[in-house]
Amino acid sequence: MKNIKLSILDQSTISKGGRAIDAIQQTVQLVQKAEECGYHRFWVSEHHNLASIAGSAPEVLIAHLAAVTKQIRLGSGGIMLPNHSSLKVAENFRLLETMAPGRIDLGIGRAPGGDRITASLLNPGNRFKEEDYIQQVNELQLYFNDQVQTQFGVVKAIPVVYDEPPIWMLTSSGSSAVTAADMGLGLAFAQFISAAGVKQAIATYRQNFVPSDIFPKPEVIIAIWVLCADTEEKANELKQSLLHVFLQMEKGEVRTGMPPYDEIKDYPYTIQDRMRMDANSKRLIAGTPEQVKQQIIELAEDCDADEIMAAAITFAPEDKVRSFELLADVFALKQVEQPFQS
Repeated sequence: MKNIKLSILDQSTISKGGRAIDAIQQTVQLVQKAEECGYHRFWVSEHHNLASIAGSAPEVLIAHLAAVTKQIRLGSGGIMLPNHSSLKVAENFRLLETMAPGRIDLGIGRAPGGDRITASLLNPGNRFKEEDYIQQVNELQLYFNDQVQTQFGVVKAIPVVYDEPPIWMLTSSGSSAVTAADMGLGLAFAQFISAAGVKQAIATYRQNFVPSDIFPKPEVIIAIWVLCADTEEKANELKQSLLHVFLQMEKGEVRTGMPPYDEIKDYPYTIQDRMRMDANSKRLIAGTPEQVKQQIIELAEDCDADEIMAAAITFAPEDKVRSFELLADVFALKQVEQPFQS
């Protein structure tokens, strides 16, 4: 069996009737549980102008998570680079590296993390062009290598650190696979956004990979929704709730966050609705611990992934925590004896 690393991606989602302060506190509790259970890394996302997601500034949240943990790797899944200055991103993550040495990852992407209007307000110079994104990634690497020379002299990202956080390139379409390979970056495929083309994107990345100091060999993460429960019935309820939210998002109707299952169990879905829900099922894995384990192993082996990063959205926070506990147990992750307690 392939030796698979397991990690967690969290978006600090706000359930229907909940508050942002609760969502952030749940993320804090979850990262501590993740460390206790033995997960490899814990990433947080960047989203804007979405009332159901509290995570808008991963670099700020990572700093707090580093203060309440001891050894789990922490990172962004990801920083939406076109929203920011490359220099400022380099400074943020160098500073994070000084606060949690050897534990910081920089995952980057080119999506807006919301809508284009908000992205334009975040960065009025954003042209939404791929060539601009590639230039930014090049600049980021130069800042990390202290090789930026302007007509006015050298510019360094402060603080200067001995070790740099590894850069992972995020993609959900495969378009960035060749870029990640050419630049010697890690590749994180967001199957939780789109299941199309994951296998081909990873194959392309591995075939074209150019070794770098940080990544001497190609490394691949697949991020996917994972819902694990004690019974098939409970797992199916969690799955149907998530598929309902996907459907409402596609229709532009989600404004209040994840609803409880009892609220949507008798929803009058159309034939077209059920077709979309069937298609979206490819973005997630759900079931009892043994069922989930088998699906994860098959996914990792079929796509040649080194690591599976599990994401989960549930109405009740205890269902999310239980899902990750069951997943850790079934994979026999090495638990931390004395996790950090705030």
